[in-house]
Amino acid sequence: MRTIEDCVVTAMDGSDSRLFPYLPYILQDIWQIGASPEVIVELIRKHANDYASLSILDLGCGKGAVSINIAKEFKCHCHGIDAIEAFIYEAQHKSKEYRVEKLCRFERGDIRTAISDLKKYNIIILGSIGPVFGNYYDTLTTLSKCLEQKGLIVIDDGYSRDGSHYSHPIMIKKSTILRQISDAGMRLIDEVILDPDEIKASDDFIIERIIQRCQELITKHPDKRHLFTDYIRNQVQENEVLETKVVCATMLIGEAS
Repeated sequence: MRTIEDCVVTAMDGSDSRLFPYLPYILQDIWQIGASPEVIVELIRKHANDYASLSILDLGCGKGAVSINIAKEFKCHCHGIDAIEAFIYEAQHKSKEYRVEKLCRFERGDIRTAISDLKKYNIIILGSIGPVFGNYYDTLTTLSKCLEQKGLIVIDDGYSRDGSHYSHPIMIKKSTILRQISDAGMRLIDEVILDPDEIKASDDFIIERIIQRCQELITKHPDKRHLFTDYIRNQVQENEVLETKVVCATMLIGEAS
């Protein structure tokens, strides 16, 4: 099994696990990391009911932006798990700021092992964390054990267009995703395609702050310069992929009819 540090750095578009302890510093200016809370809130509004009774599991929750927005909107309970302790501290602080600390529980942990003890959630969220549990089939069959009957899984991810010649080491084609979802006994219920202009605006905001913080780290740790310059380069390359070469989508998946 890959180390959790390696998994987290990969999810953050890095290539060297030695970057792990510096991620809180690099990302200190960014609360919303990955998935759009607004998109997920609207998917829940559209496809769930009895909102206040929902129990939601946010795996790889980052700094809690998704869970906190959901709890604030629906007054339901959210449980977030992330491997970066500093992110959990910030999520806890933000939950108090938004006055949902009684609805949100955030804890540090390795989601790959934590899920063995987690049951009876109505909705599970994977917000831009990559293939931590394997491909879609492996992910869905693993997480379905943590769901209540007729539970839902939200996955924010990118995929290659069918017919595209573009190849990415992680992102697969839409037809492959649909086949794996079906093989897992589930179906794609809804999907929100993210607007490329909105993606670019968000990317521009984030990369500006990442560059600034990486440059500060280069000054503090000149012997590790390559770690931070490589991360900037990876971020720029990944932004180009997300903005021009793949489809970025938030998918809602549930039991097959």
